[in-house]
Amino acid sequence: MTHGQSAEMAELAEMAEMAETAELAETADVPSRARPDLRLARGERTVDMAAAQRAAGEFLAALGIELDAEELRETPARMARAYAELFDSPPFRLTTFPNNEGYDELVVARDIPFRTVCEHHLLPFAGVAHVGYLPGERILGLSKLARLVEHYAARPQTQERLTKQIADNLAARLQPRGTGVVLEAEHTCMTLRGVRARGTTTITSALLGSLRADARSRAEFLALAGVQ
Repeated sequence: MTHGQSAEMAELAEMAEMAETAELAETADVPSRARPDLRLARGERTVDMAAAQRAAGEFLAALGIELDAEELRETPARMARAYAELFDSPPFRLTTFPNNEGYDELVVARDIPFRTVCEHHLLPFAGVAHVGYLPGERILGLSKLARLVEHYAARPQTQERLTKQIADNLAARLQPRGTGVVLEAEHTCMTLRGVRARGTTTITSALLGSLRADARSRAEFLALAGVQ
């Protein structure tokens, strides 16, 4: 296991522990099979903007970029603020409700826009996410599907990991009968540098539960997501 994988596992364990604490505090009088509102947070993260600005300036200077010109003088500060914004992930509650009507068909949110940063080059990749699930005993507030995508996108990422994190978290916290996530994105690390394959789109998917096991359910989800 690499250092990065160990850190990721520690972060996921911390998030699970926080969710469990919130659940215990909020569900003393709630039936054991009910799912509470769950709060997602990344924990404490210290941001030293002054140090980030100095480092950005040193980085640009090391590449031979002169920062004395008026139009470039504030570039290190803008650069630091831009990356801080890209990595900012406000906490939110994964609000769920009882599925009193017994709805048992797919719920799919299509074309959720996202942007994140490739962990290999720290260059952006952006696109859309299609997230769906087959409800069980609980249904999810629809805006939380977009919040979940935003939450995991706010850090250095790979598209494969981002896809799986969204699917795994939704499956673990909502406990639906099936979960599906498809991401379509353009990576500037391969369109603006290196091979410079402009217009190339990368598609990744993660299917869990009945959306993985049942061919008809899988095909229906992919069709609703617009994946041919």
